[in-house]
Amino acid sequence: MAVTYSASIPMGTAAPDFSLPGTDGGQYVLADFADKDFLVVVFMCVHCPFVIPVEDTLIHLGMKYEDQVQFVGICSNDAEVYTGDSFENMKARAEEKAYPFPYLQDESQEVAKAYEATCTPDIFVYDKERKLVYHGRIDDSARGESAPTTNDLDAALELLVSGNYVEGEQVPSHGCNVKWKA
Repeated sequence: MAVTYSASIPMGTAAPDFSLPGTDGGQYVLADFADKDFLVVVFMCVHCPFVIPVEDTLIHLGMKYEDQVQFVGICSNDAEVYTGDSFENMKARAEEKAYPFPYLQDESQEVAKAYEATCTPDIFVYDKERKLVYHGRIDDSARGESAPTTNDLDAALELLVSGNYVEGEQVPSHGCNVKWKA
């Protein structure tokens, strides 16, 4: 399986707006999350062997920072070809894992294109003005084959919620490519 890395996107890039259905029956737009100081947008899916091992970490971080950080999962994969990523399977997975954040479907793939998402997982962290402040990996584990020795996303969020900036290199996320429609 080929590994795809997240694209290089300049810090300060504005979060693109969206209007997407959630597995909870809601319809979400970017402004729905304005009450939180930070927004973490994770492009993910049900079947990816790079996403599955970090789901518990995302759930943990979503709960750890729930007062200041809003997490949002978005699945943009072509569910007609990759049926494991159907909206019904997204609903089942969100319920099974008790995601503490909305899980949204980007059926048209326009949101993934607007964010320049390339892989699953692809992680974007935005500040209160919804400007990009972190775009990197969750940790240094490889598909769950090894225990992480760094927790990049947690460290970045800890800095941000304490009023500091994320400085230095942000290691790109990597995983399966977004499954684009033909």
